[in-house]
Formats: sequence, C-alpha cells, structure tokens
Amino acid sequence: MSVQPGVSLVKASLTIKEPPIGPALEPGGTMREINFQFNPETLTLAKSANWSNTPLPFFKYVSIPSFGGADPYTLSFQLFLDSSMTPAGTKVQDDVEALLKCCEVTDQSIAAFQPSTPWVFFQWGSFSTVSFNAYVQNISANYTYFDPSGVPLRATCDLTITQIPGLTLGQNPTSGALSAHRSHRVRSGDTLQSMAWSEYGDATAWRTIAEANDIDDPMRLTPGAELLIPAPDQVRR
Repeated sequence: MSVQPGVSLVKASLTIKEPPIGPALEPGGTMREINFQFNPETLTLAKSANWSNTPLPFFKYVSIPSFGGADPYTLSFQLFLDSSMTPAGTKVQDDVEALLKCCEVTDQSIAAFQPSTPWVFFQWGSFSTVSFNAYVQNISANYTYFDPSGVPLRATCDLTITQIPGLTLGQNPTSGALSAHRSHRVRSGDTLQSMAWSEYGDATAWRTIAEANDIDDPMRLTPGAELLIPAPDQVRR
C-alpha cells in the first residue's frame, strides 16, 4: 500500500471486549487488541432492508410492498498475521485463538447469567463508517507457515462482523431523546468540532454531541472513550 507524501500511515485495529453486563449499553473491559501489521487491501461493507410482498386478490397486478425493518451493517475483511521475523513465542497462534473465541460465550457473561460472545470494534483512522460495535459472525483462519516445531508463524484470517445497533438515548421514547446513530472512540487530536464536521458537515453542531454525552468541558476529551453520535436528523441548530 502506497502512502501519499505528508500523510502518516495509520494502522487498522480490532478490539475484543467483554459484552455488557447488567443494564449497561456499552461493552465492558478490553480482552485483547489486535493491531494490523498490514492494513486490509479491501473492506466489504453491506447493508440491506427487508421488504415483503403479500399477494392480495384485490390488487390486479401486484401488491404494495411492506417495509419490515433495516438489517445491521456487516463488514468483511482479511487480517494477515506474521511473526516469521521474530519467531520466538506464539503471538500468531494466540491472536488467532483470541479471534476464534469471539464465537464462544465468555465466562464472565455466563457467571452473570447473561451469556454472550465478546463484542468487537474495528477501527481504521478517520474512516468512521466502518467503526461500530459488532459481534463476529464468522471467521476462518488459514495457517501458511510454521517453525520446525510446528508453531504457526503466519496466518490469514477472513472475518465477517455484524453491527450491534445503538440504542435510543434516554428512557422515555416520547421525551424527545436523541437517537444514537453510532459510537465513536476518541483518538488523540479529536475535538467535538472535528467530529461534528466529519459526521454532519457542520462544525457548529458539536453541541449536539456534547449534550448526548453529558460533556461539560468540550476541550477535555479522553482518548479511548466511546461517545454516542446522534443521528443527523437530531442535530440541534
């Protein structure tokens, strides 16, 4: 992958987190963070809507379709892992096993009687469209290189993750609460104004994000914190 002059290379990452416990709406602590050694060459983002046609005798040609709701985003990508230059250890094996366990129920969720697989969060620089809380729908790992003792040193993993949609902010659906469009993990250098410009094309809309997250001081954002980003139709001008 070539990098334009003056543009720093940003590596993609996949964070594996404990699922929410109790009434929490956000994932729990980080179980493992996998930083991509090589950024994906392709990302496949898919979205679909459900419409149904029920044949009715009083429609002469075709019935009017009925909307049944929107499906969540799915994101498919390939992750390449390689430790052949530093063969000591089992990093490739450990990373692949952590990914495979994303399709298994966590011990913590079982203990809380809320069985769930881990949540994941994919992030690649400022490409916010592909950053959302998700679960691993499927994964396959292809080991391609081993040390003399059989320890894998290279693997290619194909993943598909499915969005876990954000919930409505506030308890009362009739109270005029803001609708969560997605979440955004704060990175170093982020400001509410830059987020508002990226999301809405209007830097002055930063107050909408501040109000949604109870931020009193817009100049103090904590890197790593996850903020709820209201839908564009909820921006308060």
